[in-house]
Amino acid sequence: MTREEKSQVIKDLTGKLADNNIIYLADISNLNASDTSNLRRACFKANVNLAVVKNTLLAKAMEQSDKDFGDLSKTLKGNTSMMVSETGNAPAKVIKEFRKKSKRPILKGAYIEAAIYVGDDQLDALVNIKSKEELIGDVITILQSPAKNVISALQSGGGKLAGILKTLSEK
Repeated sequence: MTREEKSQVIKDLTGKLADNNIIYLADISNLNASDTSNLRRACFKANVNLAVVKNTLLAKAMEQSDKDFGDLSKTLKGNTSMMVSETGNAPAKVIKEFRKKSKRPILKGAYIEAAIYVGDDQLDALVNIKSKEELIGDVITILQSPAKNVISALQSGGGKLAGILKTLSEK
């Protein structure tokens, strides 16, 4: 790879890092071609972009980025794949589901909305992260609950009052 090509790859990676707030780094080495294809298919279905990257080029892109990746650059050893998604827990769910059949991929680390997670032991915590849409849904449900109770009480009271009036008018 020429110097110009490396420079272009670093520029592309820096742009990808700047444009995305959810980035996972995983080790997918020792997967055969069939398993790698299945992993890529699972990523595609979950709307996760999977790309194998060179550690040195990714490290330089992290340095040039405006974001603080902290200890994430220390995980760049061996085979590294970068998983990018719009949903915070989608790559973690893909990894966890895929590991039911295989020992790989192994989570090296993740950058989610300025929070940094390092190590494979963080996988369960990442799976349980709620997406923005799920959080908004929870808030709406919480806000709707008291209003539903008030409306229900008003409607049931109105029904009782109407029943009493009807009974009195029949007498």
